[in-house]
Amino acid sequence: MSELAFRLVRTNGPESFDIATGNSYVLGRGPSSDLPVPDPTISRRHAELRAENGFLEVTDLGSSNGTQVNGNRVTRGRAAAFDTLTFGRADFRVEPLETGTRAAGGTIVRQVPVEYARDAYAHLDAHSERSLLKLGDADAAARQSRKLELLLDLSQRLSGELDHERLLETIVHTAFEVLAVDRVAILLLDVASGKLVPRMSRSRIGGLPAEAVPRSIVDTVVAGRVAVLSDNAVADSRFTGQSILRQSVRSAMCTPLMATAEQVLGILYVDSVTATNSFSDEDLQFLIAFGGIAAAGIRASMQADELQEQAIVRGSFERYFAPGVAAEIARNAGATRLGGERRKIAVLFSDVRGFTRLAEGMPPEALAKLLSEYFTEMVEVVFEHGGTLDKFVGDAIMALWGAPQAQEDAPDRAVRAALAMQEALAHLNARWLAAGRPALGVGIGINFGEVFVGNIGSHRRLEYTVLGDVVNVAARLCAEAGAGEILVAEGVRAATYGGWDYEALQPMELRGREEKVEVFRVIGAG
Repeated sequence: MSELAFRLVRTNGPESFDIATGNSYVLGRGPSSDLPVPDPTISRRHAELRAENGFLEVTDLGSSNGTQVNGNRVTRGRAAAFDTLTFGRADFRVEPLETGTRAAGGTIVRQVPVEYARDAYAHLDAHSERSLLKLGDADAAARQSRKLELLLDLSQRLSGELDHERLLETIVHTAFEVLAVDRVAILLLDVASGKLVPRMSRSRIGGLPAEAVPRSIVDTVVAGRVAVLSDNAVADSRFTGQSILRQSVRSAMCTPLMATAEQVLGILYVDSVTATNSFSDEDLQFLIAFGGIAAAGIRASMQADELQEQAIVRGSFERYFAPGVAAEIARNAGATRLGGERRKIAVLFSDVRGFTRLAEGMPPEALAKLLSEYFTEMVEVVFEHGGTLDKFVGDAIMALWGAPQAQEDAPDRAVRAALAMQEALAHLNARWLAAGRPALGVGIGINFGEVFVGNIGSHRRLEYTVLGDVVNVAARLCAEAGAGEILVAEGVRAATYGGWDYEALQPMELRGREEKVEVFRVIGAG
């Protein structure tokens, strides 16, 4: 094989090409060019390049915008190492390569830029007698038709498949059906680590793990968003103990899986150890189109998984949070993890007074309806004031402020919500009394301080709750509050800024505490 002599590196674009001694290359805008550069200032067949005797011979092929060597327009010219070649408005730097230099994954002999927005079916115009596509048709028109049929079939197979693993299996299985390859591998980007990780690898001959995909090929594909064709790719040296991996891969192709113009989902890689011929331009163009359809399927599958997870999380958390808060939590990837943190929050308990006597005098159906109306109204008040519903305990309600989202004014929000709850209950009672139904009286207790807050339970069932003495004191203040009363601990009074009027009560002895708790009754806004 010819030795590499130069590398052309575009200074104002992603393209990079290796030039071997003695070979002729046509650079142009057309995807079938040896060195394709998708730039509107470059002609379809712009210039011919050939490395000889330590120089790069350049011949302009009648281009519209000309060819330049170090800023001088030429019809025929010669460039040396570190010179600048300009085709139209595309500038390339000529970099020298030492004799015998070969990339660790083999010689990349072809690079084709892959654009996300481009129609996948546009990559089908090349034809080759040595193609490894399983088409069975020599006629160009018939081959084109068959390629379109294969891609349409793949699109239909993937369109309804949202299970991620089955989708990847379908992509790999279809690649074996249409290409005479020995191995297919899919590597996808892991969002957490930012690295490409093997997700699916299949081999006809066994013993070829996905980790053996040549790193030089992967890096070139992802960094440049280009599809590459490589000859004599050498398997990763870490696997030389396995006999099949000691052989050089005869030919390999790799294309990026593009989610957007800027985001690469991963790569689709195929190679051959046993094929007599190497892959052709036709094969590479087909793989680009194949990869475009595969990427669309993978992206749809990922989005379906994300939406399903968000729906589950949101459905769970909407029981506790206002809809807007629940939606934000659902978008947070860590919202459902076990564990929690210590945080200062306000805790509110409300409890119906005389509930036992009320229950004894009402039919169960009427009592259930009354409580449903009461709970609905109270929960709406909690949500309106940015609170979190922790739980119902019989006829009692427990609500939080300051978790899961921090709120600097959590104590003020809790007091304001408590007053609004008593006001809403007064309106409910007026309506119920007018309808001949009994009225309710509610006592409320509020405390503020540091607690443990987070998800408690298992991966199958999570409960978002808080633990700590602050919770116990709030519950006991609620138990001491009479109908229509709002009792708060000293921590709440000291932390509020809303100008509330408080009435100091006698310090209370609360069961389970050695020291008395300073207690205040909320009179209203100051």
